[in-house]
Order: sequence, then structure tokens, then C-alpha cells
Amino acid sequence: MTKAPAVRKPVKPAPLTGRVLSVASECAPLVKTGGLADVVGALPSALSPLGWQLRTLIPAYRGLLEKLEAGAELWSDNDLFGGPARVLGGKAAGLDLLLLDAPHLFDRAGSPYLDESGTDWPDNPRRFAALGWAAAEISKRGLSDGWQPDLLHAHDWQAGLAPLWAQDALPSVMTIHNIAFQGVASARAVDELRLPPAGFTPEGYEYWGKVSTLKAGLVYADAISTVSPSYAVELTTPEFGFGLEGVIRARGDAMTGILNGVDLAVWSPATDPLIPSRYSADDMSGKQACTAALREEFGLDDNGGPVFIVVSRLTRQKGLDLLLECLPGLVARGGQLAVLGTGEPDLQEGYLRAAARWPGRIGVHIGYDEAMSHRMFAGADVVLVPSRFEPSGLTQMYGLAYGALPLVARTGGLADSVIDANVAALRDQVATGVQFAPVTADALKLALQKVSDLYGQQDIWQRMVARAMAHPVGWDASAREYAALYDRLTGR
Repeated sequence: MTKAPAVRKPVKPAPLTGRVLSVASECAPLVKTGGLADVVGALPSALSPLGWQLRTLIPAYRGLLEKLEAGAELWSDNDLFGGPARVLGGKAAGLDLLLLDAPHLFDRAGSPYLDESGTDWPDNPRRFAALGWAAAEISKRGLSDGWQPDLLHAHDWQAGLAPLWAQDALPSVMTIHNIAFQGVASARAVDELRLPPAGFTPEGYEYWGKVSTLKAGLVYADAISTVSPSYAVELTTPEFGFGLEGVIRARGDAMTGILNGVDLAVWSPATDPLIPSRYSADDMSGKQACTAALREEFGLDDNGGPVFIVVSRLTRQKGLDLLLECLPGLVARGGQLAVLGTGEPDLQEGYLRAAARWPGRIGVHIGYDEAMSHRMFAGADVVLVPSRFEPSGLTQMYGLAYGALPLVARTGGLADSVIDANVAALRDQVATGVQFAPVTADALKLALQKVSDLYGQQDIWQRMVARAMAHPVGWDASAREYAALYDRLTGR
């Protein structure tokens, strides 16, 4: 007797739009201390055309609730690590935002991580464990408006516990923006943070006898991403892995490097409302006006030399101690420098002393001002990023977009996004900036000399500027890589 063919059950088609719960401690333009915020703020619009809807969950720091339009309570907990909490959903700055309103944890003066004196909040492990717990609960049960995520995307240590708690509910991605920050807490915090004791092992979230929330994310997430292909490789080495290189190597099959992009709706000299005069690669006359305005703002003389800028945290990680050593040569060759940033007190003082020593040649603004940073990129000839390590970096990409040629260390995303003006690249007319290695003061001095020599050959320089401005720095290619990763994890 012939056996009847098996009846195939119809395959349910994937929904047209996948849903992602993106969890982070900051999100531009609402709250920002670094590049993490820019990426978290840009991903929703970048991925929407590719069939992915992102809702972004961040803490409701002081003043954020007032920015939420048509906010509605979508989740609540009577005791979220020491007090009542709720999640409010709504729109803010064009984002589909979820705010974790837990006043006992987040309604404070100061920055997201530091008090008004610049010291870490002592309860930071508990504060951001609460963020991860809320993300996991939403992952498991959805929100009261019926929204249920298909995938969890956790960013950096502050969201690192979410993949652990949500591991049986849905697939997850853990993105490393900077492995130097790992969310380390005492072993005594295991119970306080509601962590499963069985996970306190070298194979779990234990890190040299302590808890590491970043390690938890790396171990329990289904996939790991980081913010450039070169940084993904660097993380497997002791020099860059900060003690987690073994974990990264062990999860090598789950690791991918996706270079960050920039939001061209915000960072484009042709449309930027924050700069004195708009310009494009086809009409650069506006850049000259921006350079003149930058010199005036920072008290720099109009001596015809190249204008260098630093827009950065003033830290040794950023290589800015090395730059201090190089300032006499930069000034001697006719260069000028405008600095915007805040950071390590001795470096702040070092740059202020340099400005006093070379008035009209070096100008310094201690602090951060988003609008000023736009004006600086628009007016600069060169942007300096001499970082000892740089996972992705956005500063050099802003420089490319604004025709401020990047001078960068050959590391991480800097190496992936800037084409060095070596002999072959200049001959083939593909160079977009200057790289240097090793990351030492001597190598940086040689790179500064190279930039000065190139600037003296304006025909070559202007061709490099045109290529830099044509270099793709937006999110298109990177968004496709994220969408492909989401598709693979969810089976879409």
C-alpha cells in the first residue's frame, strides 16, 4: 500500500517588522557622555527601513520625563531594587522611547554615572542591574500595550545583566562599545543584584573573584558585536582585552565587528544649522567662513597655517598626554590648535598652560558644548584623534564629513575608517587622512610633520579633502549588517 505523503504544515511568514528592545544607559540627543549615546540614538532610524522597529529603554534621569511626549505607563514593579518603578513609553526627539522611572535610583543631580563631585555613585551596580532586570521582564512578558520584542539588544556593561535574565525568553545581542568599562562589583553583591549563585563561576559572570556585568552579557548573549572589525580582533589580545580576552576568544564564533556610522541628518555641513556658513564638496566657500569664525571664537591669529582641533575627553586613553609633548613642534610649523573637552585634571591644566604660553596659537575650552563641536569640525583643517585604543570612534567620521582631515592612531575603528596618506594611497588618489603607529609621542610628531607637509601642497590637500567628504560615513552599510545579524538570530 502506497504511503500517503505527509501533509506539510504551512510555515508562518515572518512579520514584516521585527521588534527589538534596545537597552542602554544613554541615548543621544537626550542624554550623552560619549559615542555610546550617538549609536543608540541613531540605530532606530537606521534600521527602520530594513524592517526592524526599535524601542529604546534608558533610565529616567532627572529632567527626562518632561521631554516625553504622550507618555503612558506600560510596565511597573512595586520593588525594583529598593523602591517602586515604572516604564513610561512615548516619543522624544523622534525616538520611540521607554523611560525607566525609578526615582530612588535615577532622580539625582550629576551625570548618569557620577555625583556632582565627579565620583562614581556607590550604588551604580544596583542602579544598572535594575535597568537590566526591567529589560528582561519586558523581554519575557511584553508591555501593557501589547508590544513584545523579538530580540534584545544590550549595550555595554550597564545593560550586561539583561541577556542573563532573558536568556530563555528571546535571542539577544551584547554590544561592546568600550571593554575598558566592565561593571565590576564585589562578590557580596550576588544576592543584592538578584544574580543566580550558580553563575558565579569562571564560566559565568565571575571575574577574578568579583561580579562583572559586562562579562555576564558576553557569556549569556546569543551574539556579541563590537563597533569595528579591527577592534573585534584587538579584543582577543591581552593588550586590548582588559582581562576578558579569553572570554572573547572562547566566543569567537558569536563575535562580529560592525563599524559605527554617523547620523547624516545631524552631521552634514550642507544642512547643519549650528555652523556659521553651510558648504559642500562642490562649494567649499562656506568652510573658509567657518574657519574664520573658529579662529575668532578661540582667539587664534589668522596666520594662514592649518587649524587643528581636539574634541574629546581629555584622557590618556585618548592619547592627549602625547599631544601635549608635541605642541612646540605643531606651533613652530605654523599650526594652530583649538581644544574642547574635559577630563583628567593634569591634562586640563596642561592644555590651559599651553594656551597661556602660546596665545593666538592655542585656544582651550574646558567643558563640553555640542553646538561648539559642530562649529569646530566645520572650521578645522585637521581633527586629532591620537588614541591609545579606540573601539570605533565617531570624531574622525565627523571630520571626514566636514572636510577636517583626520590624523589618527592606527587602532580599532580609526584604522578601519581613515585611509592613510602613504605613498601608494596618494599615488592612487584614495587617501582621506593620516595614520600613525606605534602610539608614541615620537610617532605623533612625525605624523604632525607629515600633515604640515601635505598642507603645504594645497593641490594634494584639497583633493584629499574632497575624497574625505565623499567617503561614506553614514549608517547604510552598518545598518544592513545589524539587520542581517538580527535576521539570523530570529530566523526572519
